[in-house]
Amino acid sequence: MRSDLAKKGPERAAHRALFYAMGYGPEDLKKPMIGIVNSFNEIVPGHIHLRTIAEAAKLGVAAAGGMPVEFPAIAVCDGIAMGHKGMKFSLASRELIADSIETVASGHAFDGLVLIPNCDKVVPGMLMAAARLNIPCVVVSGGPMLAGRHNGENVSVSTTFEAAGKFAAGKMDAAEMASLEADACPGCGSCSGLFTANTMNCLTEVLGMGLPGNGTVPAAYFGRRRLLAKRAGEIILDLVKRDIKPRDIMTRKAFENAITVDMGIGGSSNTVLHLTAIAHEAGITLPTPLFDEISAHTPYITKLSPGGKHHMQDLNEAGGICAVMKELSRKNLLHLDALTVDGTLGDRIKDASIKRPDVIKTVDAPYRKTGGIAILKGNLAPDYAVVKESAVTEDMLHYKGTARVFNSEEEAIAAITSRKIKNGDVVVIRYEGPKGGPGMREMLNPTAVITGMGLKVALITDGRFSGATRGACIGHVSPEAMAGGPIAMIKEGDIINIDIPGRKLELLIDDTEMEKRKAAWVKPEAKIKTGYLSRYAKLTTSASTGAVLV
Repeated sequence: MRSDLAKKGPERAAHRALFYAMGYGPEDLKKPMIGIVNSFNEIVPGHIHLRTIAEAAKLGVAAAGGMPVEFPAIAVCDGIAMGHKGMKFSLASRELIADSIETVASGHAFDGLVLIPNCDKVVPGMLMAAARLNIPCVVVSGGPMLAGRHNGENVSVSTTFEAAGKFAAGKMDAAEMASLEADACPGCGSCSGLFTANTMNCLTEVLGMGLPGNGTVPAAYFGRRRLLAKRAGEIILDLVKRDIKPRDIMTRKAFENAITVDMGIGGSSNTVLHLTAIAHEAGITLPTPLFDEISAHTPYITKLSPGGKHHMQDLNEAGGICAVMKELSRKNLLHLDALTVDGTLGDRIKDASIKRPDVIKTVDAPYRKTGGIAILKGNLAPDYAVVKESAVTEDMLHYKGTARVFNSEEEAIAAITSRKIKNGDVVVIRYEGPKGGPGMREMLNPTAVITGMGLKVALITDGRFSGATRGACIGHVSPEAMAGGPIAMIKEGDIINIDIPGRKLELLIDDTEMEKRKAAWVKPEAKIKTGYLSRYAKLTTSASTGAVLV
């Protein structure tokens, strides 16, 4: 066992004494030592219940003959961090999570890990750690929040963000807003739509690192979530015994499967960042064009919030991710021989079926014949830009508008709420990329306000968007402004052409003018010069390579 490095032999007498100080006995030290990595805290709704998940996982480990040892990981609530300096830390926290798990697991020679995340950056952060450490691991998340109910309709946190725009436009009064706030988030769990957290929890199943139901069984289904956690605790001992490691599971085939399902369900645009970063830790390169290649032949078969009216509980009732994979496999779109923590993908889905055809369409009659995410290129995004095509209305798929240029999210919000943005504009928010932000803030605030106000405008940024964003919102524009990318050269009043079906993002100026502007460009000073974000800005790579640290 790997943990014998810290437990066995006469030279480890002091080590054993320290274990005894914590209540572990000689018999415990003969067992595989399994880390229970718990991201519980009391500031993230998706994590406030994770003590119960950890306890169930520890029961499973103990029952299977292991020694469960819990240690923590941090988590940031993107919703609470949204719209202020706190959001700069969200993506950057992904690296801290991976680094801290690597540190504790390596420092104490764990035999395996049960990883317990739930929200946005925690899921990819833990998967990055798993790939980097390459010791047996299994992921069991906390599950999605149930949708709220307001005036007879399902609502979620994204509804409340859009309410700010309705309030600014005089379409909602303060009393109605307060009533909606009280109804939108009825309990614990990751926010109820197919936003980034739930997308990544679903893709954890597809990658093979989580059990069926990991992404869709609601947090409120207490018994089923605990059973899932206990099963994960049992499975990790089998993985340790057989020495099946994350890089055995997270292969190129597994990532292609994940991208395929991502396109089929219309997941968050942030998955392009996160899958690329996880693959990087596994020693696999995912070129950005691969996402578009897979999208081109993958039908879009679910339409969940923010792109549609259904929420995660509906997808769960419809048969979950296994039913989605079974349907996509009818077009031979998946590698069914890919390994998972409990067998092959083919074994996992053989008995799956669609139980609610209103939620999961067939590949023969999908919502769209191509996937939910589009990769755009052009003179404005030589590397790439990404848009959640499934959340864009038909009349905005082709759009040409006038650039309204802002060098921060705050500047843009002020202009939008003061009604300085008009139909036909393209809101440009730059210097919000990985280096420029720093931290590549999500832009749910401006996009939600635009939606709530009913404006017909597009938004492009070198930052990124929440999975809850809907509309013609194009992010990850690379190279970013801080690196001298073309987005830094846009001037107020320029015309921008967006052609999502044609995969184009263009600034309508000639090459000579572009070169003239580049020659005149002066790199601005860093927005933050001390602390973690300053170090992050110096070490992070482009969004086009996953914004990983080097």
